[in-house]
Amino acid sequence: MKSTRRSGALCLGLALSLGAVSAWAPPAAAAGESKTSTHGYDEKFLSALSWRCIGPPRGGRATACAGVPGDPMTYYMGATGGGVWKTANAGLTWQPVSDGFFKTGSVGAIAVAKSDPNVVYVGMGEACVRGNFSHGDGVYKTIDAGKTWRNIGLDDTRQIGCIRVHPANPDLVYVAALGHIFGANEQRGVFRSQDGGATWENVLYVNDETGAVDLAMDPVNPRVLYAAFWQVNRTPWALESGGPGSGLYKSTDGGDTWNELTSGLPKGIKGKIGVTVSPVNPDRVWAIIEADDGGVFRSDDAGETWRRVNSDRSLRQRAWYYTHIYADPQDVETVYVLNVSFHKSTDGGKSFDTRLRVPHGDNHDLWINPDNNLNMVEANDGGANVSFDGGKSWTRQDTLPTAQFYHVTTDNQFPYRVYGAQQDNSTISVSSQAAQFRTGDMYSVGGGESGYIAVRSDDANIVYAGSYDGHLTRYDHRHRLSRNITVWPDNPMGAGVESMKYRFQWTFPIVISPHDPNVLYVGGNLLFKSTNEGHSWEAISPDLTTDDKSKQQSSGGPITQDNTSVEYYCTIFAMVESPHEPGVIWVGTDDGLVHITKDGGQTWSEITPVGLGEWSLISQIEASPHDPATAYLAVNRYKMDDFRPYIFKTNNYGKTWKQINSGIDDDAFVRAVREDPDRRGLLYAGTETGVYVSFDDGEHWQSLQLKLPATPITDLVVKDDDLVVATQGRSFWILSDLAVLRQLTEDVTLAEAHVFTPARTYRVGRDTVDVHYYLATEPEAPITLDFLDSNGEIIRSFTSKESSSSGEDDEAAGPWRRGGGGSRNAPAEAGMNRFRWDMRYADAEKVPGAVMWGGSVRGPQAVPGAYQVRLTVGAQSTGLWI
Repeated sequence: MKSTRRSGALCLGLALSLGAVSAWAPPAAAAGESKTSTHGYDEKFLSALSWRCIGPPRGGRATACAGVPGDPMTYYMGATGGGVWKTANAGLTWQPVSDGFFKTGSVGAIAVAKSDPNVVYVGMGEACVRGNFSHGDGVYKTIDAGKTWRNIGLDDTRQIGCIRVHPANPDLVYVAALGHIFGANEQRGVFRSQDGGATWENVLYVNDETGAVDLAMDPVNPRVLYAAFWQVNRTPWALESGGPGSGLYKSTDGGDTWNELTSGLPKGIKGKIGVTVSPVNPDRVWAIIEADDGGVFRSDDAGETWRRVNSDRSLRQRAWYYTHIYADPQDVETVYVLNVSFHKSTDGGKSFDTRLRVPHGDNHDLWINPDNNLNMVEANDGGANVSFDGGKSWTRQDTLPTAQFYHVTTDNQFPYRVYGAQQDNSTISVSSQAAQFRTGDMYSVGGGESGYIAVRSDDANIVYAGSYDGHLTRYDHRHRLSRNITVWPDNPMGAGVESMKYRFQWTFPIVISPHDPNVLYVGGNLLFKSTNEGHSWEAISPDLTTDDKSKQQSSGGPITQDNTSVEYYCTIFAMVESPHEPGVIWVGTDDGLVHITKDGGQTWSEITPVGLGEWSLISQIEASPHDPATAYLAVNRYKMDDFRPYIFKTNNYGKTWKQINSGIDDDAFVRAVREDPDRRGLLYAGTETGVYVSFDDGEHWQSLQLKLPATPITDLVVKDDDLVVATQGRSFWILSDLAVLRQLTEDVTLAEAHVFTPARTYRVGRDTVDVHYYLATEPEAPITLDFLDSNGEIIRSFTSKESSSSGEDDEAAGPWRRGGGGSRNAPAEAGMNRFRWDMRYADAEKVPGAVMWGGSVRGPQAVPGAYQVRLTVGAQSTGLWI
């Protein structure tokens, strides 16, 4: 594959030549309005911009799913960063139903009301709290089967593990709220609403460090409830699952009063607990418990006494991430346990000899049709899948663009490709021209699920990719070969970080020098450099972290140790070499330090912003493409239970820093920041809840979310005229109209009308020329858009006047014939407008009534060259070359 930027493209040349300048003056009323301010631009100037998803259509992690009783074709899935999805054809295709309504993307629980399936409750924030989990904002409810949603409270619960709805009363609902994971808080425990979420009461609370994680309701007597409580805490350097607050409780009066169940259960410290009741015999209750003497416990007297029936470690490995148990609705002896594998017991839990094969491992939720136990939907780290034969076969998971990515990068091919490492999957490369539901030309590039990716600028076939435990590969796409070039080839899986010679983060940085593609940098706790494509390595720094030995211990206790390199800290998390000066390197760590070298690593200086705070995560460093002394830091402290945004800027190589995050929501912590290479001071930020833009070098920020779904933005990069973002739950997205942002100024906002110079356009298929223009008010007379050749001859005209055509021919030709935007009419609304020209001349006249099989009257495509677009409003015209 040849690595050239324009190979195979037909370019419609762009000449930035402005025709007649608009002579309109702003109307008196508009002149006094605040069309632009120190806080940015009115949203109407951005409204015509749009994001597009390029996939990949590979499902990401899902921890919630539910079916609809009586309707075996309809199911819901909750992604851990992608919102709620619904299928009406038993899992063949899925559609997002929460977009535009939810403010966060991580779903922890879904419950459909049995008495009214139009009523669905969704609890936000997953309770399987792995290292990259996201928080939620309470409970959402729909009363029209997902068409519309509203938030009904409990916004500070953060993570919700389960929701149960009374089988005969859709307004009586219970929520198991786990609460904050990185700190103490009060809004946790079991909450009950008797009015459909209008009001809530906390009916069971243990303490501010322990929350409810699971609920089971007796299907025969719904006043009987079982609640599992879990004491869990994460810090920036460890996970702790278990404590004195963990326990199992029962209520027999609908939640008014509760009793802790202890007889026959583990006596010592307990961790996570899952609980389920048999619908066949509600006296039979199972619990799976994380404890030193834990396992699967069964009660045959409705929880009065218990006995351990299974101690198999495979059922409770990584207990904090799994610990899910489900009773079969029709067979009293059948019970299921979800873990890495999907386990089934047919002898009451004594043995789990059957393992059901699912499309993806790491299983988190299960719903079984109460009327047909062969019909089920299951959620795992690859999405959701439906079965009608008891788990022997399942629907596919490659129709869900809910992939979670850690970072994003691009190459220099044409069309360029987008790269990332997908959580619990492989690395992947997809075309920037791909569509979200089409697999297309995508492939893995080595590495693994968690790493950075770096592509050679001079040869896009050579890709470096990482994964956990410091794993690093060199991939050659010409031969489809991957070679291990790990800096220190040791696999410490299962051991604490203290046993490692060098410490590498779960997602350690991999960077190719912008000055020499043969120079490769990799960050551990030291910075490493290779000049021979990874054949050998040298350390070019001392330990740049705090090297706090007390924070380098085995993680996961006090019951189950968990060391998979997710919990390896005191490491380099971000680094970049200056695009202006070779050897000027900026480095940030996960424990709150920033360093710089100006001599290729011979000497280092600490330049941490004053007052940054211990254990601040330096998520990304952006070296300005315009000034060698300027850099930006994306910093977050959410692992200190501080969700506020932090962006810092220096103009003097880090001697002093200024915080620049005004305008970003208080709970939108920042993961990435970039400066536009074409317009100085135009900044983009990726946060936990969306994308922001600043036109004044970070002094003020405003949302650039537009219609991008609420999802964590983990990384972003500017490529040519595109802004490419990686999400943690909705795959890759591209905003392709940066030309508008680069040209947006105060003068533009004060004009009566303005046409933006379109970005360079290539004819590679069904592409269009996107023309953006601003109208201060809706014109009284129709406007006209003319497209002209280089000699000024009109080759196509469009007007905002409604067409008198019957539309029969237009419908037969499809939307690409109609200007690429589905209409012959040029929009003329007050504010920003966009028209898509399909780069074709006018159609030939069709003989009335003629039936054409092999022919077409569609106009010919415009050949590569320079063209003009002219906007006419009233007596005034504005023209541009395109």
